[in-house]
Amino acid sequence: KEASSPSLGKDRADTVIIGGGCVGVSLAYHLAKAGLKDVVLLEKSELTAGSTWHAAGLTTYFHPGINLKKIHAYSIKLYEKLEEETGQAVGFHQPGSIRIASTPTRVDEFKYQMTRAGWHPTEQYLITPEKVQELFPLLNMDKVLAGLYNPGDGHIDPYSLTMALAAGARKYGAQLNYPVQVTSLNPRSDGTWEVETPLGIIQAKRIVNTAGFWARDIGKMIGLQHPLIPVHHQYLVTSSVPEVKALKTELPVIRDLEGSYYLRQERDGLLFGPYESEEKMKLEESWVTNGVPPGFGKELFESDLDRIMEHIEAAMEMVPVLRKADIVNTISGPITYSPDILPMVGPHQGVRNYWVAIGFGYGIIHAGGMGKYLSDWILEGEPPFDLIEVDPNRYGKWTTTQYTAAKARESYGFNNIVGYPKEERFAGRPTERTSGLYDLLKSRCSMGFHAGWEQPHWFYKPGDETGYKPSFRRTNWFEPVGREYKQVMEKVGVIDLSPFGKFKVKGPDSVKLLDHLFANVVPKVGSTNISHMLTPRGKVYAELTVSQLYPGEFMLVTGSGSELHDLRWIEEEITRGGYKVEIENVTDEMGVLSVAGPYARQVLQKLTNEDLSDTSFKFLQCRHVKLSNIPVTAIRISYTGELGWELYHRKQDSVPLYNAIMEAGQKEGIDDFGTYALNTLRLEKGFRAWGAEMNCDTNPLEAGLEYFVKLNKAADFTGKQALKQIKEKGLKRRLVYLTLDTDNVDPEGNESVWHNGKARTIVIGNTTSGCFSYGVQQSLAFAYVPMELSKIGQKLEVELLGKNYPATIIQEPLVLTEPTRMRLQRKGESPKM
Repeated sequence: KEASSPSLGKDRADTVIIGGGCVGVSLAYHLAKAGLKDVVLLEKSELTAGSTWHAAGLTTYFHPGINLKKIHAYSIKLYEKLEEETGQAVGFHQPGSIRIASTPTRVDEFKYQMTRAGWHPTEQYLITPEKVQELFPLLNMDKVLAGLYNPGDGHIDPYSLTMALAAGARKYGAQLNYPVQVTSLNPRSDGTWEVETPLGIIQAKRIVNTAGFWARDIGKMIGLQHPLIPVHHQYLVTSSVPEVKALKTELPVIRDLEGSYYLRQERDGLLFGPYESEEKMKLEESWVTNGVPPGFGKELFESDLDRIMEHIEAAMEMVPVLRKADIVNTISGPITYSPDILPMVGPHQGVRNYWVAIGFGYGIIHAGGMGKYLSDWILEGEPPFDLIEVDPNRYGKWTTTQYTAAKARESYGFNNIVGYPKEERFAGRPTERTSGLYDLLKSRCSMGFHAGWEQPHWFYKPGDETGYKPSFRRTNWFEPVGREYKQVMEKVGVIDLSPFGKFKVKGPDSVKLLDHLFANVVPKVGSTNISHMLTPRGKVYAELTVSQLYPGEFMLVTGSGSELHDLRWIEEEITRGGYKVEIENVTDEMGVLSVAGPYARQVLQKLTNEDLSDTSFKFLQCRHVKLSNIPVTAIRISYTGELGWELYHRKQDSVPLYNAIMEAGQKEGIDDFGTYALNTLRLEKGFRAWGAEMNCDTNPLEAGLEYFVKLNKAADFTGKQALKQIKEKGLKRRLVYLTLDTDNVDPEGNESVWHNGKARTIVIGNTTSGCFSYGVQQSLAFAYVPMELSKIGQKLEVELLGKNYPATIIQEPLVLTEPTRMRLQRKGESPKM
């Protein structure tokens, strides 16, 4: 163990990292290695204190998410060469790992995961029971139907890993100071920080909270309530097992998903750790209310084997040699959970130059990759790739302590449940953030969770099989969504879009600001457009609708999941450029109803004296009107691509407005529709969605967004120079539009796209979203493919549940939008419906 020196060494730093677990030390290593001078890490007791030192140290390439696979892969590649680089042994074992499927549904899940892994460089195989037994000969094979195998997986010694990263960090010039406790954080008016410690004050350009289960206490110093809670996780270590000792090679790690535990070889014995159900698992709630007990560092909790008995029995059934083994050690220690198990990594909205890397339920496998990801973001001003799922700003005022506790229980208990498409989890719902229509609609539909809101996915009618029935194939919502699709295409439908993020921007520099932020032109007064904020490298950071309501006064609207993600970016630009602008987040105060379909105008016209005719209220115009005497900001736009308006109003007016519209539309046969039907309607129109067709991994040109990008406008908008270079060099891939011949399964995005080449069939790209088109009775998907395979008529294949289905690139869109159909009609052409 190395000697520590409690000193500050310097009184100024570029970056102060608070917390010396594997994540904080990895960040120090990566920043220093990238050449950043003046990196200081402060740890209040000793490195690895907290959750790192007692972790089981599992490393895996597998992740059900998309870009988190990149984090896992980077970590493993780093750990493989760390000893050579730093001279410190890390105790890295790579015997591979196998997830066990013992139900047919699980086999489907593995097939579902295989198409998601196919377009990533990571090795992953669906293997037979025979192969499982060959790799892990001590298994009872009675229930094993298949295995999901990742070569290169394994485990590492967390203490040694952290010490190697620390040695590397020092080698590149970072200072790691401990024991030094941070006692207070003071923001200065120029955006820098004063970090107070018992040994004096350090001035820092930015601070990064990597304090593990102390992260809440650090956040509280600056008035933030990070939604984190410590959970009790136990694992057991056995004495030497003769059958294990006799093996020539190390056993792969297994994860028995139905038994909900992991098991690996530890020397000549076994180590296994269960994830017990949400009813049985234990939270350390007192730490949330009273803070972590002073002096807690390398302590453990009392073990409680009764709590995990059923998992111990399942493990003994699956690995019979366990029955005879003696348990020599039970580790019960705190791990920090966020509500959804994913960490919170990145800059925090509402506080300047305050970054976080907290809430790691799997800190060992994430430490390497997240250290690199955050270091790149800090140094380059934009994330190296899209990871909005770990954005700390996905949470907000609605994530209360009660919500966090309920969700952490559920997330821990659900560690090994089947991961279905369109998954919903119900703990902690509804939050205090509900739309004005929630009570009216909740019993009539299946609700989905979006950034704290409840939003109707689809509506029930007599005879429907109601409720949440997840499946890898078509399920109970399939027919009802077709009915809602028809409703909007043939009559008129109403949808609650209140979860949209909504901002008001005004001030003398508002036009200048938006001209610099957005790649599109600034809309005129009374007009709306679709605009994109790009990163300096020319990636699509966000898509918003921008409306100029009065001269210099704008309303910006974004998707529910992007609210604070986008707001932070805009606020940062205002500060950086010194713009005289006020921005107000009105997301929670405003409701939004959208009315769409051929009779939309007819219905709304009954409620107002304002002329809603096509000549008077054109497509993409916005104005203030009164509907049934309720004040509304109406925008003629609809994500359905049909005739429609979005109606922005005070939340308390949602019910009277909805009732007035429903009443007025009786004759026209008006009805509700949900977001599943909306998704089908937008895909048929070829509309892109942020987070699917475009994000921080894509540029707007390959995403087919040229129409919204004005490279010739005078303003030097963010990303303009990068885009010019991208355009000059030419694209390597682009977004195409596919129809598929499937059976009882539809694409939804992130599936592998195959091409039958001369030599063999290979994966050449990936879908971004997909659905069943009720209009042409075929499946439909967007996909990224190489330029040379992107021509209309090109035959490809899309892998769904272990089978490749034929796909054809077609001319987009499948269905023309209502404004286009009207324009063609006026010219006397017959538009394709």
